[in-house]
Parts: sequence; C-alpha cells; structure tokens
Amino acid sequence: MNDVIHNPILAGFNPDPSICRIGDDYYLATSTFEWYPGVQIHHSRDLANWELVTRPLSRASQLDMRGNPDSCGIWAPCLSYADGLFWLVYTDMKRYEGNFKDGHNYLVTAPHIEGPWSDPVYLNSSGFDPSLFHDSDGRKWLINLQWDYRQREGRDRFGGIVLQEYDPEQRRLVGAITTIFTGTELKLTEGPHLYRRDGWYYLIVAEGGTGYQHAVTMARSKTLSGPYQLHPQTPLLTASHDPDNPLQRAGHADLVDSPEGYSYLVHLCGRPLPGTRLSPLGRETAIQRMEWGADGWPRLADGGNTPALTVAVSGVTQRPPVQEEHYEFETDTLPAAFQWLRTPYPERLFSLTERPGFLRLFGRESVGSWFEQALVARRQDSIYCSAETTLEFEPEDIQQFAGLIAYYNRFKFHYLAVTLNDTGDKVLSVISCLDDWPNGNLDLADASVRLDPGTTIRLGLDIHARELRFRYAQGGEEWQSIGPTLDAGLLSDEGSGRAHGYFTGTFLGMAAHDISGRGTPADFQAFCYRRAPLSETR
Repeated sequence: MNDVIHNPILAGFNPDPSICRIGDDYYLATSTFEWYPGVQIHHSRDLANWELVTRPLSRASQLDMRGNPDSCGIWAPCLSYADGLFWLVYTDMKRYEGNFKDGHNYLVTAPHIEGPWSDPVYLNSSGFDPSLFHDSDGRKWLINLQWDYRQREGRDRFGGIVLQEYDPEQRRLVGAITTIFTGTELKLTEGPHLYRRDGWYYLIVAEGGTGYQHAVTMARSKTLSGPYQLHPQTPLLTASHDPDNPLQRAGHADLVDSPEGYSYLVHLCGRPLPGTRLSPLGRETAIQRMEWGADGWPRLADGGNTPALTVAVSGVTQRPPVQEEHYEFETDTLPAAFQWLRTPYPERLFSLTERPGFLRLFGRESVGSWFEQALVARRQDSIYCSAETTLEFEPEDIQQFAGLIAYYNRFKFHYLAVTLNDTGDKVLSVISCLDDWPNGNLDLADASVRLDPGTTIRLGLDIHARELRFRYAQGGEEWQSIGPTLDAGLLSDEGSGRAHGYFTGTFLGMAAHDISGRGTPADFQAFCYRRAPLSETR
C-alpha cells in the first residue's frame, strides 16, 4: 500500500514503545517482560517497515530473570541517543502483585545500536517506567513513576512522576528528588517521557491503566521541575470512548520528529478478537501523525483523540509480512524470531551444535517454571496462523514430555506433547491449563494417540481467531487432527482468572520438560510459521 502506514507497525507482543531518530534512522525499543534476551530494538528508515536489529540485554551481567513471576522482567525501556552513545534505561520487575512492587531501574549504553552494550548502572528502585532526558545544557535527568504502597481513599498507588539528575561521570543519581506531576482524574499515571521544544518542557505520560481505559496525557512547563499545565485536549489519545475501534488500549506513547520536521506519536495498542475483549496477540505498537498548533500543542493530524488504523505518509510503501517463515536450524545461532524464558544461561536449555541440523532442547523444569524451562518460541502476530515442527523424542516415563506449545504463561497454555502412558506406550497427548489461577490444574484431553517407538513425528497447530486445533503426522503419513477445538482467546492478557491482568502475548514454539531432573533431550528438525486463514494452512 503506497503513501499509507497501516497499524500496528509492530504486530504481536511489542508493548511500551520508545523511539529515537539519528539522521535518517529510527530506532524503536519495546518491552520483553520475562522473555530473554531483554528489550527488542527495531530499525526503520520510513516508520512503516521495521526490522529487529538487536536484543541488547543478552548476558548474565546485564539481566538474570530466574524467579521473576509471570509478566515481570523488563518493563518499559526508554531508548535515547546523546553524546555519541545510545542510552537505554529499563526496569527489571521482580514482584508486582499486591501493595508492594520490587522493580529495579538500570542504564546501559552502546556506541552502536548493535553494541557492544555495557554492563548496567544501577539507578534506583523507587518505581517503574524510567526515562532518561538529555537537556540542551548537557545535563541528564531520570524520571520515573514513584510507587506508593499505601492504600488511601481517593488515591491510587501510582504516586506521581519524580525527577532526579543523573551524573554520567559518577555513574549515579545525584541531588534532590522532585515530584513534577501527579496525574489527572484518570489516575494510574506512568510511562513518562520528557521533551524540550520552543522554550517549553513537554511531558507525556500514560494513564488509566494498560487495559481498555488506557490513555496518553500531555502537560508542559517553562521550567523542568514544573508546575506542568495540562494539554487543552486531555487525554491526547485514547480508545476508551470508541469500543468499535479495531485499535483498543491505546496509551503509553513517545514522540519523534522526522527529518522533514513532521511529528509522529508511537503508542501501545491492542487488537481484540472480533466480538470480544480478548487480545491473544498482546499489546502491540502503532503510530499516529501529529500536528503542532498555533498554541504550541500537538494534536492528532486527523483530529479528535481516537487512534487511526491508517496514517497517511507520502512516499511510503509498507511491505506486507511474508506469509511463511521456515527455520531449519542449520547454524549455531538461534533464529532472531525466537526467544526463551528468564535465564541468561541458554546452554542449559538448548543446543544447536550437539546434533547439527537440529535444535536440541534439554528437558528441564515443569511447564510454567519461573526458573529453568526449556521452551523456545516466537510471537503469534496474526489471529489466522499455523505452526509446525518435526520432533524426535524418546521419553522414558510420564515425567518426560516434549512437543509443540501455544504458551502465554504458567496458567495459560495448550501443549501437544509426546510422553509415555501408564503402560509404557509412547503417546501423543493434548495438555492444557485453562487459566486455573491459583491452582494451575491441568486439562488432559481424552485424546491420546499411541505412537510407534523411534518414529519421527510432525506436530502442527492451526489458529483461526479464537479456535485452536492441533494435528500430527507420523513419518510420511498424512496430517490427522487430535483433541478438541481449544480456546485460543484464553491465551491473552484479558483471559485471566485472577484479580490482576497480565501484560505479554501468545508465543508458539517448541518445548521439552523433564520433571524427573534427568534432562532428557528432544530434537526438533525444523519449525514453520505461516500467517494465513485456516483454510489456507493445510
């Protein structure tokens, strides 16, 4: 499509966008939560077509998330460029349920976007969503939400946006801590970013929570520490009043100017399945064109404050995603689309060299372990898609299983697994956890199929909006269905049986579990992901 950007620009789980431009190059960082390596950074020259270029938090000295609960880990990175360096600040959230939160904020730098990225500098733990602002006088300032653990009538625990100077020579925060903004009646004020333009300091924050009341609020001040006056159109962006908009949950935004002087707002969004409020693709990233008015305030170029599905940008041709991605595991590097969970020691989970041409997973802890789980997967980024893999695996007892998984977290997954039954037969079974929080009880579909020992098996799944079906084939045989139609909508932020929501998205991939502790290997020869309606996946 020419001269139009179709949202989202980063489909699938890519929340909390932070954007910066260096010359003609745009770089956009998004949250990765418990998925390793930490932080996704994409590159573009035209704001429409993006390529993943790095995940900078890739070693133990930078990030170790073993033990981090679901939807903890890397929250809301902020990427900036100054003094010949890329600066990346981020939260490693260790606990977020209840009155208390344990989130530690860090800074890493690199001379080039691909690295090498430094070891982290510890900043503070007063709250999450840190952002580094480089003022025109060369001074640097950290802003973040300050968490207030106290429950008080009429107040939430989002205690305001605080400001403190960062000294790059001392590599630490210095000076007084100042609260510069306490938010609006929307509450839940977070995700701050600061800018300087025409003698004003502009502050953008996210408000309303990251669900369907999410919003972008802007304020400005002549002085860095405030007071900040609200934009005459508050909120600046939200879909809370427009339930039929395909882009919901609009909020958590950042601004960037093009070389031509146009301004754009990147923001978080979600696309619920039709007729539902379930978003298995997770929170994604969209973009809006902004125009600055004579009063010195930016507004959406299309007017109003509702996110647009398409954005007019002259000279842009947005490429559609490829229909099929096929991986043969023929190199010693994991394909960039894939991630694993929490640990900085992937050699404990998998190898691409022990058996050349295969991804070997070593069965580790149980499905949903917060410490060491052998699960390698990629984002689901289309509600019509399929995934296939080829597996060689010889389990020795019921505690060993491996196969193809659609995974959201420890309480929400569908797993087509090879294991043994009580009589020692090798079988293929469907195992689901149907959002049974806090018990985590499994649903074991009465659909086990006996397999021939030593036979290679192909495993597949097809997703059509809210429906998920598994299939299999032994050797060179034809595909056969197995198990019932499963609820793909369950694997979403909103499909939650607990008091608090989640913040990630569905991943499709390969898994091996050996809760006996023997580390039994499973070999995967290939993985294929297709974006297509169900009728076209066979």
